[in-house]
Amino acid sequence: MAKNDMSKTMNDFFGGFPINIQSMQDSFRTHAQLAERMSKVYLKAAEKSADISSKWTKSALAGMSKVSAVKEDPSEYAKSVTDFTSTSVELASEHMAAYGEVAKRAQAETVEVMQAAGKDMSAEASAAMQKATSDAALASRKATDEVTAAAKKAAAHSAK
Repeated sequence: MAKNDMSKTMNDFFGGFPINIQSMQDSFRTHAQLAERMSKVYLKAAEKSADISSKWTKSALAGMSKVSAVKEDPSEYAKSVTDFTSTSVELASEHMAAYGEVAKRAQAETVEVMQAAGKDMSAEASAAMQKATSDAALASRKATDEVTAAAKKAAAHSAK
């Protein structure tokens, strides 16, 4: 009989530590929002990089069409190749600088998103810890009271 009382007490004790499903859902939502914000940053950077690549390719193809055009004098071929090479070097420099700006912007936006997420998560974690501490203290007190009552009952029962 005392065994049944102790099983009930233990079940009640562990049942006194509730799992907060809402905090898990909030945590999932927070992480999903962070992923969404980060995806926006990355996709925006990828789109700008694709635009730069497209412009660079179009410029290179336009220059190649000038090089491949028929010329009257053989020296014009050498001049068109030289012009194409010079233009290509200038364009490469410009486009690499544009890629650098895209990367710099993406990095700055990433830092902003991560700082905001850190503040949000810190506030959520603090609130969750305060609630968990309060709930654990209440559950511990309740379980202690139940164990004490069961022990007294068992002692009284065994004394008879």
